[in-house]
Amino acid sequence: MDLLGLFGTTFAIIALAMLTLWAISLALRDASIVDVFWGPGFVLIAVTAYGAGSGGNPDRAALVTTLVAIWGLRLGGYLLWRNWGTGEDPRYQAMRRHWGDRFARVSLVTVFGLQAALMWFVSLPVQIVQISGADGLGFLDALGVAIFATGLLFESVGDVQLARFRADPANRGKVMDLGLWRYTRHPNYFGDSLAWWGLFTIALSTPLGAFTVLSPAVMTFFLIRISGVALLERSIAKRRPGYTDYVRRTSAFVPMPPRD
Repeated sequence: MDLLGLFGTTFAIIALAMLTLWAISLALRDASIVDVFWGPGFVLIAVTAYGAGSGGNPDRAALVTTLVAIWGLRLGGYLLWRNWGTGEDPRYQAMRRHWGDRFARVSLVTVFGLQAALMWFVSLPVQIVQISGADGLGFLDALGVAIFATGLLFESVGDVQLARFRADPANRGKVMDLGLWRYTRHPNYFGDSLAWWGLFTIALSTPLGAFTVLSPAVMTFFLIRISGVALLERSIAKRRPGYTDYVRRTSAFVPMPPRD
């Protein structure tokens, strides 16, 4: 399969999956399921590309597919556990109230459709590896795995630390500023971004890898400016009185020594 054929196949698969998920969300009246599918959606694209691609180094193709599977299934499993039984996310509830009868059509485009497009675009480095020929595994592959592993560690440890903090009733209303959260206000988002820069670094081992640099850049931009840091912090200061001081002394994204 050539490059355009591979891209068309992966896009069709993720579009069909998200269309199906949208239909299920209407039946459940819960659009939050799209968040749980975010990680597994990347796995679906990676596995599809691995099965349909040809011409890339088989060891590298298997490597990136395995890394995406580890990242995506961990994230999906964590979000499923965290959101189980909590009902629809307040963001989507607000959308329902705002759009009324038009919510179904609007959510198809701005929630499920947008996420499908983002998944496909961000995963381009993984797709390129499946079809772009190159020599065997080398330095860039090792560097990429190291970057990916660091990112996975940050988001995994950050999620566990936050879950334990929230599980303690004594911490209700308090600001989490321990562990990794002492050095960055969003270790999970930072780790998410770093994991995809690691996958891009692996793709640099291939002739076409450099052309996918916008993929991790877009992921990072959305995590900082759109759906991650910016969205979460719009209201959190109102809910947690100590958060303003936490912002003053703690880096928003890249881990840094706290400004005490």
